[in-house]
Amino acid sequence: MLDVSPFNLFLGLEVIKADPETQEVTMRSPMRPEFERRPGSKQWHGGVIASVIDTVGDFAVGMMVGRGLPTVNFRVDYLKPAVDTALIAVSRVRRAGKSVGVADVDVFDEKGALLAIGRGTYSTL
Repeated sequence: MLDVSPFNLFLGLEVIKADPETQEVTMRSPMRPEFERRPGSKQWHGGVIASVIDTVGDFAVGMMVGRGLPTVNFRVDYLKPAVDTALIAVSRVRRAGKSVGVADVDVFDEKGALLAIGRGTYSTL
């Protein structure tokens, strides 16, 4: 399902772990020049980080309900800059109900430092 979307392919997302028992999905996105905040800075643009959070949260809830879902709302808190690293996004499902699903997402650098946190809400109707 991940590779069907041209946007997801552009993000370079790779599933590291998808565990329905723990309701967690972990994905990795490599840095590429198109994701830089400023050319040559190797610093991730916040919009790309937000897209990773939304996508990984969606796939975690989608894993539990068996299909892709539209986003109702999501938020991001940026904790520190992501520089010269791939992103590792870990999503945990908080609810996969009849009408709404919620996932929390932690974004780390390759050394394990927490860079951003987010929460997505998705329609499960």
